[in-house]
Amino acid sequence: MDYIKINKENWNKRCENHFSSDFYNNNEFINGKSSLNQIELEMLGDIRNKKIIHLQCHFGQDSISLERMGANVIGIDLSDKSIEKAKELNNLCKTNVEFVCCDVYDTLKYVNSKFDIVFTSYGTIGWLPDLDRWAKVINGLLNKNGKLIFVEFHPFIWMYDNELNNIQYSYFNKELIYEKYEGSYADKSNVIYESVGWNHPLSEVFQSLKSNGLEINNFNEFNYSPYRIFNDMKEIEDNKYIISKFSDKIPLVYSIEAVKL
Repeated sequence: MDYIKINKENWNKRCENHFSSDFYNNNEFINGKSSLNQIELEMLGDIRNKKIIHLQCHFGQDSISLERMGANVIGIDLSDKSIEKAKELNNLCKTNVEFVCCDVYDTLKYVNSKFDIVFTSYGTIGWLPDLDRWAKVINGLLNKNGKLIFVEFHPFIWMYDNELNNIQYSYFNKELIYEKYEGSYADKSNVIYESVGWNHPLSEVFQSLKSNGLEINNFNEFNYSPYRIFNDMKEIEDNKYIISKFSDKIPLVYSIEAVKL
């Protein structure tokens, strides 16, 4: 199964609806609102004059938000439609992010620079079959003592079916997961999407980084999501959502800061 072709078509199809959606709220974003959340902002700290590469950037809101904080930023994404929209948004925001269209595994073929920070967040590694290759790319992009800043949805929640009633998938990376579904987290229309993904346990994430010269400095788990993307969610504080039936008893997000040795 050609997962790259299927997933590229998926994100190309999503792009226009996402760009105009209330979820992404580009009107407020263009007028200066940051798309970054408290979790990653606390991890990033002062990034003025830092060189940052943002992997799997969609249409670039976080990349632009990082640039607005004073960093020099490159954004990478597989979807050519997303990169087109990222460049459009970059112009509308009068920012200077560089955007490159490529598969994340091929990043080193397209980008020759080294970076102080590799940034990637929320719904990224589930599209990748092999985290060892992912970690090799991160190592190749970072300066010595450079950091990976990574925030992701917790693998625990990806075990469930879409209705969150039953455990449908393995916690472990045992199988390719092919899905066909209506609408997306930011697009509630009746558009049909196809995708190919993989679940990645925390042990796989940790070992891939460790095996490729990255030392984990900080790891945290959170019992909320900053996004209302799952069914039956309620807001408990500003931009903090839990799944009602599970209350605050399960992890929804985790974060890792790792340093290249």
